[in-house]
Amino acid sequence: MSTSSSSRLYASIQLRRNRGLAGLYLVVAAFLVIYALLFPGILSIGGFSKFTQNWFPLALVTMAQALLMLNGGITLAIGPLVSLGAVIAATTMEGALGVPGGILAVSLAGLSIGAVIGAIVTYLRLPAIIVTLAGSFIIGGVALILLPRPGGFIPDWLSTVLAGHTPVAFVLLIVILVLWKAFLATPLGLGIYAAGDNPVGAFRSGVPVERVKVAAFALSGLLAALTGLFVAAQTGSGDPVIGTPFTLNSIAAAVLGGVGFLGGKGTMRGAICGSLLLSVMINVMFFLGFPPVAQYVAQGLIIVGAVAVPELLGQWRARR
Repeated sequence: MSTSSSSRLYASIQLRRNRGLAGLYLVVAAFLVIYALLFPGILSIGGFSKFTQNWFPLALVTMAQALLMLNGGITLAIGPLVSLGAVIAATTMEGALGVPGGILAVSLAGLSIGAVIGAIVTYLRLPAIIVTLAGSFIIGGVALILLPRPGGFIPDWLSTVLAGHTPVAFVLLIVILVLWKAFLATPLGLGIYAAGDNPVGAFRSGVPVERVKVAAFALSGLLAALTGLFVAAQTGSGDPVIGTPFTLNSIAAAVLGGVGFLGGKGTMRGAICGSLLLSVMINVMFFLGFPPVAQYVAQGLIIVGAVAVPELLGQWRARR
């Protein structure tokens, strides 16, 4: 694949994808100010560390979901993969290979499962939503077989490092974002954006569209499984159903960040901001005393508004 041709294709679609991010940044900033007023402790190192530890898993699964949405796909297997990652971490770290072996096992599981799902979707031409729904049941079942109830072993020092009183989670998120930007400079990274925006045009430009889609699923699986590892470190054990809420939350956060379902719309930084907005929004409603039912209703209304308002504005501009 020609890097120069892919770069031109990438640059041409970035301008359209960046539209609307300024408004998202303002909304996120407003919610952060409100949150800081309600909970001044977030300005301390300990408060900031706890906030980023709660946000980090949602940010990772949102990246995993957005990676596929930008490429024109979607996955319903995010939650079960998080659970499986947590279970594998909790059942392998006590073995001879210890923490390095556990991290390697979680990473390989996420990559391989994501790649298999991607290959089925790509080469058998099956709808991603159906394949990932079926995969979610299988993955969830495997997690329950490996660990029928919460338990396992996570070293105390690992929990302290990842979920202690230092902002390690925030540092890890910055590192992942830097790696993502470096990945975008590669032909494969450029191909993910290009294939999602215009598969035919990308193919004619030399992008291996099918290989790119499989790679996107594999990387998405890796991020979801590593999220499970982090959650296991947070809780100190593995839980075969702990990832359940992450599936819909990852979609909601990506949509809040302006990522479209059909590919070619949105950016990863927008998705990250969407996850931050959803996380802060939940915390603000908690400190305002919203009951749980009202929180769910408010979240739903805000998400619907976030999707509807840009569409209505686009229709209004088209009629002018």
